[in-house]
Amino acid sequence: MNASDSNQKNQLNPTSRRTFLKTSAAAFATIQIVPSFVIGARGQTPPSQKLNIAGIGIGGMGGNNIKRCAEENNIVALCDVDQEYAAHTFKEHPDAKQYVDYREMLDKQKDIDAVIIATPDHVHAPIAMAAMRAGKHVYCQKPLAHSVNEVRAMTEAARKYKVATQMGNQGHSNEGARQICEWIWSGAIGNVHEVHAWTNRPVWPQGIEVERPKDTPPVPAPLDWDRWIGPAPMRPYNPIYLPAKWRAWWDFGTGSLGDLGCHILDPVFWSLKLKYPVAVEGCISTYWEGFWKKTEPKNETYPRSTIARYNFPAREGMPEVKLTWWDGGLMPPRPDELEEGRQMGDSDGGVLFHGDKGILMCGCYGKSPQLIPQSKMTDFKRPAPTLDRVKGGETGHEKNWLEACRGGKPACSNFDYSGPLSEMVLMGNLCVRFPGRRLLWDGEKMEVTNDAEANKYVKREYRQGWSLDA
Repeated sequence: MNASDSNQKNQLNPTSRRTFLKTSAAAFATIQIVPSFVIGARGQTPPSQKLNIAGIGIGGMGGNNIKRCAEENNIVALCDVDQEYAAHTFKEHPDAKQYVDYREMLDKQKDIDAVIIATPDHVHAPIAMAAMRAGKHVYCQKPLAHSVNEVRAMTEAARKYKVATQMGNQGHSNEGARQICEWIWSGAIGNVHEVHAWTNRPVWPQGIEVERPKDTPPVPAPLDWDRWIGPAPMRPYNPIYLPAKWRAWWDFGTGSLGDLGCHILDPVFWSLKLKYPVAVEGCISTYWEGFWKKTEPKNETYPRSTIARYNFPAREGMPEVKLTWWDGGLMPPRPDELEEGRQMGDSDGGVLFHGDKGILMCGCYGKSPQLIPQSKMTDFKRPAPTLDRVKGGETGHEKNWLEACRGGKPACSNFDYSGPLSEMVLMGNLCVRFPGRRLLWDGEKMEVTNDAEANKYVKREYRQGWSLDA
């Protein structure tokens, strides 16, 4: 459905409009008294500062991201390859133009200022790169991409094109993640040498199907299967992949780590000032008899359960640290200091920081941080806050990005931060592909230095017609 005629008539040139948005906040700050119709009644964003926003992949979480941006901005374009799955979001924004192909949208609709990307993981990177090349600000769901190389390309492109970015790890806007940083930096548990993190994922079928299904049912009419496949190797449609079951398949998803790692490992990465691991090693639940005899993984899905071990060097006055990730029902040892009857983490997962002066525990998204046992928490004198807070916490994550789009401070999980975080998460998946092998990693060069087979998976091969041009 087309946008209103009045909206079309009032379009500004895209370049001049973005320049205006970046400078308008500063200009308004110099005005002492202005009428309410100019600044917007009841504290609303002035019409001149409204952003024109597009959504790509809007059937699931993308619809929620759009909803959080719609109140004070213009939703001008919506794109999804599955028109039926996304129908509810199309219906909520009847004035937005509708598209199936994001390339057509970016080519035809020049009034777009900012783009929200919430597609399956395997098409994040080509869409984000195209949007940034077109000068659009980008909000991209976690993890940023499907491979380490794609993430690095996106991070560098955001700098090159000077656009405002944010990853959809909304827990980074929460109070808990900031408290964890401030407590650890104040020495609350001393030097941290060991960390354990875990999740209840997968909550979708995984580790069962090890080969592609043989049956080839017809593609449902509202779904454009070729565009859904995107840069991945072509295969016949099968309902085993949709709507969210694609997370289990190597070609499309990033498994349990990709789904929850950027949430659960975020406060670990932030508080311990991590960047690139120097070594990673994976253990998995066995797929089928004879798996261990294979020199290269032939399975199509992630295993049901995994353990990924990371080694990080000393950095910024902090010692070497070992980080272990557990999923699929596997859990780290319960600390002796945790009282009987108390839950370890929360229902989605959690983290245990082991310091030489104590243990800090939190849930998913860094929620509810606490020292254990409870007696230590009772006696704990919390340090004064030093980090900026995001208004609204995780519900303000999108607005934090929108303020950056208008020329404010960089968003809290912009690609300069969330890029290296996503690379770390995806290195866990790389070692899971090659269980039992210790992979030595040169993060600056993006190279596995001791295993040529594993190194091939740092960069994806795109099918013909797709590219990651910067």
